[in-house]
Order: sequence, then structure tokens, then C-alpha cells
Amino acid sequence: MGYDLHITRAEHWADNGGAEISPDEWLAIVRADPELTLAPGNGPYFAGWSGPSRHPEPWLDWFAGNVYTKHPDSALLRKMVRLAEGLGARVQGDDGELYTGGEPLDDYLDAADAVPSPPASPPTSWWSRLTGR
Repeated sequence: MGYDLHITRAEHWADNGGAEISPDEWLAIVRADPELTLAPGNGPYFAGWSGPSRHPEPWLDWFAGNVYTKHPDSALLRKMVRLAEGLGARVQGDDGELYTGGEPLDDYLDAADAVPSPPASPPTSWWSRLTGR
């Protein structure tokens, strides 16, 4: 299970009545930003981000008046903060905490998101070393 961060104008992202970011505002931001590309196969407001990320396909999506992503790394968080500033909004986590872009989010990644270490070579048995096989 991942943790979402939201770009929101509301006091709390889940209760944003009257403070919504409109879908047209979001689409205008995406179209104006060369690092964002709409990917309509994932939904009408889904955008891929081409910036540097530890994730292979970082993304942002608009839903119910907020823009969100799941489990961003620090680079995508900084991008979200810049986008939020342009929208007169802020970045907020699922539990209501605010993010300014200075937090090292990589420290909070689930173990499943960590880059796995390459497998170690199996130890060579003494018999193989002796016989050369």
C-alpha cells in the first residue's frame, strides 16, 4: 500500500468543497509544462513527469479537485511544490501533514519500493576451487 501526496487548496485535501482545483486548470498546467505529458490511456487527467526520479514512470493525476500521486520520491515532491505554488495551493499528505519540498521523502519509502541489491555470487566450494570446475 502506498502513501499519497496531494496538491490542494483546501485546509484538508479530503474536504476541499469550495477550494477545488478545476480539471481545466490542471490540464492547462500540464499543457504548459514541457516536463508533463498527458497519458489518456490511464485517465483523462493523468500526466507523466519526465524529470529525474528514482521511479521509472513518475506521474500525477487530477481527481475530485486535487492533484495527487502515490509515494513520490523527493524529486517529484519538489516538482509538486512548484506546481502547487503556480496553482495557489500546497502539498499535503494523506494524514494532513504539509510538505514544502525540503523533506527527504526517500527515507519513507516502503521496503517494496527500494531498489534491490544485485544477487551475490554463490560461494565457490573448496572442491570446485581444487578441481577447477
